[in-house]
Amino acid sequence: MSGTRPEVTAAQTIVVKIGSSSVTSYPAARAGSAAADDQPGGSASGLREENIAALAAAVAERVSRGAHCVIVSSGAIAAGLGPLGLVSRPRDLATQQAAASVGQSLLVRAYARAFAVHRITVGQILLTSDDMIRRAHYRNAERTLRRLFELGVVPIVNENDTVVTDEIRFGDNDRLAALVAHLIRADLLVLLSDVDALYTAPPNRPGARRIEVVSSERDLDAIDLGGVGTAVGTGGMITKIEAARLATSAGIPVVLTAATAVAAALRGDDVGTFFRPTGRRMSSRLLWLAHATAPRGRLVLDAGAVAAVVDRRLSLLPAGVVGVHGDFNAGDPVDLVDEHGRRVARGLVNYDAADLPNLIGRSTWELAQQFGPDYQREVVHRDDLVVLVRRSR
Repeated sequence: MSGTRPEVTAAQTIVVKIGSSSVTSYPAARAGSAAADDQPGGSASGLREENIAALAAAVAERVSRGAHCVIVSSGAIAAGLGPLGLVSRPRDLATQQAAASVGQSLLVRAYARAFAVHRITVGQILLTSDDMIRRAHYRNAERTLRRLFELGVVPIVNENDTVVTDEIRFGDNDRLAALVAHLIRADLLVLLSDVDALYTAPPNRPGARRIEVVSSERDLDAIDLGGVGTAVGTGGMITKIEAARLATSAGIPVVLTAATAVAAALRGDDVGTFFRPTGRRMSSRLLWLAHATAPRGRLVLDAGAVAAVVDRRLSLLPAGVVGVHGDFNAGDPVDLVDEHGRRVARGLVNYDAADLPNLIGRSTWELAQQFGPDYQREVVHRDDLVVLVRRSR
């Protein structure tokens, strides 16, 4: 296989994410318009089936070489706008859910047609962030994806916009793709959009240069992102960079490029921007805790507790807590912050928020003497804690 990026050519488990603006042409195509009638394969859905076909061909080529591939595809809401006669993305949640309900079936049908040309079956998986937050759901999603691989199926993953609420949504499919990449221990994440690479400034600005490789955070320091995002999508370059950070911190390389360059990207050619891994793979439990949970509150730590948690990887004890914020129950995820409000870690708390004010600043021995042996436990045990900064000083 050709290509100048050996990490790409050697990848055997690949996640490819494609955005709404790459799979749909809305609002040019809308119900009752001539443009809608001219759309390939479907009246007013506005699906860019030529882009879907190109993606299917590129993925099929890697599958023919023994790779397992997952496609994380946006576009359900956008695909449903035209058939419902909507001229723009609705603001209210109920109408977004209705559009997704209509558009999701059109989207998956388009993928099924495109992959059928290559004699490949596709399967649909719809997720909410709740499926990542709940460990049982997380394991079920992993098991389903693995079984689809064994059966030779290409999974098409999307956020379940038909039932998702603002409280449990991923926010963008870039982050979802990065979480799926870790879930299946992928060797590569490819982020596709209508922008062909990461640039030093918005690409239409004079002097903007393509960034070929990102090896560390320092390579991102001088970037001016300007205005990002599209009319029908919720993502943008910022969300793609954050997704790349999430994946690379877990040891997964990332290619960011345009949907039209997908074949070259999967060949390992020098297209787009290549993000090198910056960290090592962490356990699924720790990645889940760091990136898939929604904190229910904050615990403020004194300097000594920050050093113990961050530098020495110790459990958080009541004596090191100086403040409690939020309404949470034992077992909920909470952020651990220093006295300046900087987040340093996240963990699963062992006490209800209502109980902690009477315990903080006191030793576990003292608490056990007053309240009994049950109060000798840590506020957050080190096995239920993930550090989010390198060092406390």
